[in-house]
Amino acid sequence: MERHVSAQLVFKTAANTKVAMAIAVAANPGYESLSETLAIECGGTEVPYKELQDHHGGRFQYMEFSEPSEVTVNYSADVVGRGIADSADPMELIRYVRPSRYAESDRLLPTSYAEFGTMQGAGLLEAVRNWVNGELRYVSGSSRGTDGAVETLLHRRGVCRDFAHLAIALLRSKDVPARLAAVYAPGLSPMDFHAVAEAYIDGAWHVIDPTGLAPREAMLRITAGRDSSDTAFLSTVGGSLTLKTLKVAATVEGELPVEDPGQLITLG
Repeated sequence: MERHVSAQLVFKTAANTKVAMAIAVAANPGYESLSETLAIECGGTEVPYKELQDHHGGRFQYMEFSEPSEVTVNYSADVVGRGIADSADPMELIRYVRPSRYAESDRLLPTSYAEFGTMQGAGLLEAVRNWVNGELRYVSGSSRGTDGAVETLLHRRGVCRDFAHLAIALLRSKDVPARLAAVYAPGLSPMDFHAVAEAYIDGAWHVIDPTGLAPREAMLRITAGRDSSDTAFLSTVGGSLTLKTLKVAATVEGELPVEDPGQLITLG
């Protein structure tokens, strides 16, 4: 499989702002080839940055701006082949079964057991995916950045991160390690960065997309973590910024894979 992805961002910072950006395809030694370009400019001048390694191959570009700045970012990548499936160490299997900021699994434990009883394994993953897909409506701009899984369930609507957070919380309530992955998603409409859930069963991390908006087999990982607090594509570490432009593209050569929600698929 050959995939092509790109992102263009324009943002304006206040003085003394530190920025962490995650838009690059995650490092994975399994790809046949990965060619990419990244240009970060301010006023026609190249912006210096440090690339920081995160969990699961994620790469953050870290920048500091002492003066108010308008920054333009252009990223593109061509990826041939599929990556090696991510493994898990014992600490990760503990971390990803705990409640977190946006996936309050402790508060949803009664709901999870009432809806899914003694289900486990692949059957549980498919049931959670289908239940979240059926209970929520996808409505652009319908959720706040502070909403977690509980708020999402109460409002019965959200965007991709909200669908993923609810699925993650329900799975963790059943003692299944689950995490959020930010991805490029060929076939997504409207095109944007996308958020999905990953659950660890049968010795591997399997991707779940409760929105059903794009085929999982074509997705490319950017970052992964406990929830969206770990995977934001743009965040500040002191200071502030305003996002002015965001354009994302993701395509595959040839036909998109056919999505089967019941199939176990790893991100690659």
